[in-house]
Amino acid sequence: TILGPLWIFLNPFLTSLIYTFVFGGIAGIGTEGVPQILFYLCGSALWTFFSSSVTKNAQTFTANANVFGKVYFPRLTTPISNVLASLIQFAVQMILVIAFLVYYVYKGEVAPHWELIILIPFILVHIGLLGLGCGIIISSLTTKYRDLAILVTFGVQLWMYATPVVYPISQLGNGIMRTIIMINPVTAPFEAFRYIIL
Repeated sequence: TILGPLWIFLNPFLTSLIYTFVFGGIAGIGTEGVPQILFYLCGSALWTFFSSSVTKNAQTFTANANVFGKVYFPRLTTPISNVLASLIQFAVQMILVIAFLVYYVYKGEVAPHWELIILIPFILVHIGLLGLGCGIIISSLTTKYRDLAILVTFGVQLWMYATPVVYPISQLGNGIMRTIIMINPVTAPFEAFRYIIL
């Protein structure tokens, strides 16, 4: 209650500091010359948007069963509103990313592809729709198998490590691991987003 809305900034910042310490410091994973804190902040903000879209929508039908039974309205309204709420959270977190980005651009350590900034809304729509779709599929399954709701959070955490959030794709070389990671539908928009911003 003391910090209030500041937690929206503190949460991704502290997470990025931990990633910097663990993956950058202890594991020694490179970030392709991008300052580590900026690399992890960027990935963390985008992953939070996707993961919250999935987890919030994973319980849409069970959590709103009473409302759905009492009044008719388009059922997609609820999951879409969850994605929009996650998008607002992402926009707030991007303020922190932009602050670090401006600092490192001024220092000459990063060079964003300004001409491609126009593609960012399409990437966000892509990720939002992926989160919406996965969340709805899981939600329809949890109406019958309630235990799936518990597994979703764990599954999303595992999914993060199968997505280049805390490591660049270049670290994987050209083996089978890279192929597996590239099959992941979230990999391409993540790499595109980082390519444009960083």
